Amino acid sequence: MKLLKSVILFLFFASAIAQSQTLSFLKGKVISQIKELNSVFVTNLRSDFSTTTDGSGNFSMFVKVGDTLQFTGLQVITKKAVIDESAIAKTLYIINVEAKVISLEEVAIKKYPNINAVSLGILQRPAKVYTLAERKFRTATAAYPTANIGLMAGGSVGLDPLLNAISGRTAMLKKELTIEKKEKLLQKIEYMFQESYFSDNLKIPKEYIRGFWYYSVEDSKLASALNAKNKIMARFIFSDLAIKYLDLLKK
Repeated sequence: MKLLKSVILFLFFASAIAQSQTLSFLKGKVISQIKELNSVFVTNLRSDFSTTTDGSGNFSMFVKVGDTLQFTGLQVITKKAVIDESAIAKTLYIINVEAKVISLEEVAIKKYPNINAVSLGILQRPAKVYTLAERKFRTATAAYPTANIGLMAGGSVGLDPLLNAISGRTAMLKKELTIEKKEKLLQKIEYMFQESYFSDNLKIPKEYIRGFWYYSVEDSKLASALNAKNKIMARFIFSDLAIKYLDLLKK
């Protein structure tokens, strides 16, 4: 009886040992909280065999029960996992790895208003900031030199300004620029003066106040006063323009 038990135990351990020495094909998948997980290196520390995961985190290799797999990568923390019978029995072996958290040093952004192109000697005076209409007009009318070996001066004027003038584009852009300047003057009037000033002081009917503004911005002296933010001068000019405007309303 003892002999029989010994034989059974021997066969059991022999079977377990044989099973542990059998190679099995393992299909695995590496997952993480990172949406775009780049290649992860998978190494069997027993056999020293390595492979990398594909774009979806899948990998495959031959393993034995008891093998240790090591998972490494730039984006993940190194992890080791021991392969047991349950891992081999699975259709797909899934391993979850933790993403690396790269801490960045705090960056302080400081403004230096006194440091600019003028203070550094790059420009003699601050660069003019052009509006959209001004940039379009300058582009259409600017003369760009082009190389021309046959001319004595060594260059010629670009044809764009001439073509724009012929096609009428220059005139259109000039008109847009004029309209833009008048719109800015209207905004300055609305900002610098209240409507009550025009109705109470200049006696402009309320329904004609905005019409008076459009009439006034045609005056070059008023435009200069508004651009200079000279409110006192603008008042004197408004007074003269109001008399003329009220005469026009009577006609």
